[in-house]
Amino acid sequence: MANFEQYMKLKRSNIFIITSSIALVLVLIIQVNWLFETAKNKEELFNEKANIVLAKTTEALLADKETCKSMQACVGKKETHKIDSLFRHYMNFYNFHINYSFEVVKPNFVMLENRNGFANNIYPNEPGCYKKNLDEVFAKNNWELKLFFPDKKQFIIAEMGTMFITSVILILVVLLLFWRTVLSLIKEKQLADHTTDFLNNMTHEFKTPLTNIALAGKMIIKESAGRQDGKTKHYSEIILEENEKLRLQVEQVLSMTAFERGEIPLQKTELDLHTLISDCVKNISIQIENKQGSLKLNLLAPHPVVMGDKTQLSNAISNLIDNAIKYSKEKPELLIETCNKGENILVTVSDKGIGIEKEYQQKVFDKFFRVPTGDVHNVKGFGLGLAYVKKIIELHQGSIELKSEKEKGTTFTLTLPNA
Repeated sequence: MANFEQYMKLKRSNIFIITSSIALVLVLIIQVNWLFETAKNKEELFNEKANIVLAKTTEALLADKETCKSMQACVGKKETHKIDSLFRHYMNFYNFHINYSFEVVKPNFVMLENRNGFANNIYPNEPGCYKKNLDEVFAKNNWELKLFFPDKKQFIIAEMGTMFITSVILILVVLLLFWRTVLSLIKEKQLADHTTDFLNNMTHEFKTPLTNIALAGKMIIKESAGRQDGKTKHYSEIILEENEKLRLQVEQVLSMTAFERGEIPLQKTELDLHTLISDCVKNISIQIENKQGSLKLNLLAPHPVVMGDKTQLSNAISNLIDNAIKYSKEKPELLIETCNKGENILVTVSDKGIGIEKEYQQKVFDKFFRVPTGDVHNVKGFGLGLAYVKKIIELHQGSIELKSEKEKGTTFTLTLPNA
C-alpha cells in the first residue's frame, strides 16, 4: 500500500512536470507564431507605403504637363532628377526612410537611368520591386515606372528589432526560470522525503523507551500502594503524566508523517464516542487535578456511535483537551459536550483560557504554526497538534470549527457522521 501511494505521488509529480512543459512549449509556439505574424504585418505595411509613394509620384508626374512632354520627346537626366525629387518628397512625407532606386522601362528595354546611375534592370524579380504603368505619359506604349528597395528585409527586421530581441530574451528567461523551478521542486521534494523519513525513524525509536517508562511508573505506583508511600506515588504519577504528554507528541509526529505518505490506513470500527471521551478524560485527569482545575462533561447525544479509528480519534480528542489545559490560565475550566444534529454528532471542547486572536484563527490548523507569544515560551510543542486533529477528523469525513475570543476562551467543535 505504501509503495503504491509513493508511486502515485511520483506519478502525479511527473504528470505535473510534463503538463507544465507542454504548456510552456505551446506558449513558446504561440510567441514565435506571433513574431512571424508581426513580421508579416510589418511587410504588409511596408508594401502599402511603397505603393502609396509610387502612386503619388506617378500622379505628380501625370499632373506635370511639361515633364510629360519632355519624357515623351527625350528622356534624360533632367527627368531623372525630377522623379527622384518626387520620390524623396513622398518618402519623407510618409516617414519612409530607406535606400531606393528607380527606372522608367519598357519590357526588355531601359529608357531612363535610375537614381544610382545603373542603366539595366537590376532587380526584375526582387520582392522589393514595385511598378506603376505610365501609359498616359507614353501614349499607351506599356512604359513602367519601377521602384526598388534592395534593403527591404533588413529594414523590416530593423523595424521590429526591439520587439524581436525582447521576445527572444523573454522566451529564454521563461525557459531558464521554468527549469530552475522544476529542479528546485525536485530538490525540495527529495529534502521533504528525507526529513519525513528522519522524523519517522526518530519517533519510532522513542516509542519503546516511552512504553518502558510507562510500565515502570505503573509498577512503582503498584508497589508504593502497599507501603502507603504517598510521596513515591505522587512522583510516579508525575512521571506517568509527562510520559503521556511525550507519547501524544510522538504519536502526532508519527501519524502526520505516516498519513502524508499513505502508510497508515484507518482501522474503522463502530465506536461509542461517549465512552471514548470518558477514557480520554481519565488518562488526562491528573493534569487537571495538579492545576486544581475542573472538567465538566455534558454527553447528551442520544446517538453517540460513529465509524472510526479508536486510536486516532482518541489521540485527536486528547489533543484538544490537552490544548485546553495548556492554554488556560491558573485553574483550567473545561467543558465537553455532545449533541446530535441531523445525521451527525457534534463534540465541543470549550475552555476559558487565553483565547486566540482573529488573525491567527485560520492559521492554527497549519503544520508547525504556533500563535506568536513574543519572547515568552510557556507552552511547549511542535505546532502539529491541531494540524493532526484536522487531518484525522477530515479522514473520518468530518469537520472541525474554531470559535475564540482573546482572553475569554476557545471552543472547538468536531462534526462526525453517525454510524
